[in-house]
Amino acid sequence: MDVTLAPTALQTLWFCLIAFFFLGYFVLEGFDFGVQMNVATFWRRGAGTRGTILKTVGPVWDGNEVWLITGGALIFAAFPEWYATLFSGFYLALLALLLVLIARVCAFKWRDKADGAAWKRSWDLVHVIGGFAPALLWGIAFGNIVAGVAIDANSWTTTSLLGLLNPFALLGGLVFVLLFWLHGTLYLALKVEGRLREDANRLAGLLVWPTILAAAVFLLWFQLAHSNTAVTWISLALAAAALLAVVPLNRARRERLAFAATTTAIALATISLFAGLFPYVLPSTGDPANALTVANASSSAHSLTVMLVALAVLLPVVIAYTIWTYRVFRHRLSDEDGPAPGTELLEKAARRYREAFDQDAG
Repeated sequence: MDVTLAPTALQTLWFCLIAFFFLGYFVLEGFDFGVQMNVATFWRRGAGTRGTILKTVGPVWDGNEVWLITGGALIFAAFPEWYATLFSGFYLALLALLLVLIARVCAFKWRDKADGAAWKRSWDLVHVIGGFAPALLWGIAFGNIVAGVAIDANSWTTTSLLGLLNPFALLGGLVFVLLFWLHGTLYLALKVEGRLREDANRLAGLLVWPTILAAAVFLLWFQLAHSNTAVTWISLALAAAALLAVVPLNRARRERLAFAATTTAIALATISLFAGLFPYVLPSTGDPANALTVANASSSAHSLTVMLVALAVLLPVVIAYTIWTYRVFRHRLSDEDGPAPGTELLEKAARRYREAFDQDAG
């Protein structure tokens, strides 16, 4: 076998770890995006309802972004060639994504800093964009990653921005938007009470059908045209079964199980994309010799080993923090613009931190 297609066990492990972090990001941040999309769906309910919708993810969204930050940092450290080549061709798209994510942070932090209706409407609009745009851009990006781009002998991506907007990638963007929207709607139904809960359940029942159709076309296209292994048929079939299970579960108002089903579908779809991509990290649509693989794009074995030790210490902390956060903020919200349950604990911790900081400064 070509040495560039035969990664070591350590290189393969790091590829799987990066896949794991993006799986966690898409599952957790996916429903954040979907909840923000529903600010537009329920826009006419007024600022109070929109505030309630946002409070369902208010305590957790920034923790969910840790998975992206860590995943991106691991690509940079473990596969620097992959990172550099991605940015050489995806620069404008990734810059747009970064700007949207920054604006999204501002929307979460600043929306409730003033009581004016125009102020809140403006930031609510940013929330809507902050839900739809990242989902679309991530879908387009991953569509191009698994399908491949033109790469020259210097490992520069030569595909133009318009070339990235090809039918397969655009379909990927649509699938990510629909799947995250459905995922976020089921999360919303799980986190609110009253009329908003019933409306979220009804919306999920409508969204599930176009999501199933678009996802089926995209994943079949991926499997038949771009996957490097037949094993991914198994994960694709399981992902399809999980997504189909949302239909009866939603009708029965089994909200936890329906949300678990979309969680499973997103996780299995992510596994399918990464498993189908392996042993490549970025295929070349031109000369196959220019493709980036797990073997030829990675850091040295020493670097990978040192980072693995550090990750073994830090990863349990990230997982424990995530579990603790969701346990503290597990309560449902009423359709009112009031504080979320658990906010008191968060504010108390922040207040003590400020007091300790002031004492040290003094």
